[in-house]
Amino acid sequence: MDIELVKCECCGLKEDCTQDYISEVKANFDGKWLCGLCSEAVRDEVKRAGKKQSGMGEAVKAHMSFCRKYKSNPAVKVADGMRQMLRRRSGDMSTSPSPSSSRNIQDQQAHRKWDIIMTPHSLTTKLGKKLRWPSKKLVEMNKVYVYHS
Repeated sequence: MDIELVKCECCGLKEDCTQDYISEVKANFDGKWLCGLCSEAVRDEVKRAGKKQSGMGEAVKAHMSFCRKYKSNPAVKVADGMRQMLRRRSGDMSTSPSPSSSRNIQDQQAHRKWDIIMTPHSLTTKLGKKLRWPSKKLVEMNKVYVYHS
């Protein structure tokens, strides 16, 4: 089994992968090798657009264009990619506010303005502060919306 260093054609991330895995990924993404994060972003875009395999090439091109904007700073690129994914999915995450509570409605609106990096057990703001997970309320902190319990 030969291990090869391969570079993501979107973000430029390098990974050690087997030739079989590289071939499998290229077959799924229009002949281009994508890292795990980029491949999930492309799949998410295809699902969101409601397109089948014919839309895969368009989704790959759109994601490559997005990544080109941030190639100068990889940390910003990853953070913005996660933020974009969270923003897309924030509409799917429902909280059931009481009808009389305008604060809950404001919290839901703030929820759509997330500017964080999420890890399984904590939230890390752009300021590098870690907060506990799960969360209860949204709080504005230096123009970065974060969960705070």
